[in-house]
Amino acid sequence: MMATKEKTVGEIAREYPAAARVLEQYGIDFCCGGNRLIEEVCNEKGISIEKLISDLETSTATRSASAVDWNTARLGTLIDHIVATHHEYLRTALPRLEAMLEKVIAAHGDRHSDSLKPLAENFSEVKAELESHMPKEEMVLFPYIVRLEAASLVGAPAPPAPFGSIANPIRMMEMEHASAGRSLAEMRRVTSDYTAPEDACNTYRAMLHEMAELEADLHVHIHLENNILFPRAMKM
Repeated sequence: MMATKEKTVGEIAREYPAAARVLEQYGIDFCCGGNRLIEEVCNEKGISIEKLISDLETSTATRSASAVDWNTARLGTLIDHIVATHHEYLRTALPRLEAMLEKVIAAHGDRHSDSLKPLAENFSEVKAELESHMPKEEMVLFPYIVRLEAASLVGAPAPPAPFGSIANPIRMMEMEHASAGRSLAEMRRVTSDYTAPEDACNTYRAMLHEMAELEADLHVHIHLENNILFPRAMKM
């Protein structure tokens, strides 16, 4: 693996899919913040670049040979994966977390309003944004990318699009990803990295654990779109 200081975070995550888990463990944003140099991010966070590169190389060396390389797979296959894996996860996780958050606020809101109130506000923004975002992708952008790929494979002209250049909806999706990313970062901040207070009940602790899982899934989800699907579609 050639993970060097001169590469961006997004390039490393795109070229070496097994790296995503390592970057997540280091708290490095490889989706919305993927355009930053890995050395710059490490310096900012006080992370040893040598240790990170060593961990990335180890992760890549032990990666399953059966893992899909989304840089070469059909875009239609990648889209199916995004919808079936990440969109479907959100459709169950978001309402479940909303219900858990309501219970936690009812039980602990008075004692922990300093964290629960901003957590609820930011979670509500993420939920609303994603629930309007996914249908736009599934009904408009993704079907067009599938048609675009089919035309490209047979050397036919690009099919007409109702939104002009494909860059237009992609730019909008990336803006919405960035907005969701900012809310996620704030959720992590106000909960001190999803750390449960000493008096937290089991529901409180489970909610924080699942919110951390939501963040991790969204990072991979947005990475697959921002760093792989959208750039490949733009080149067709």
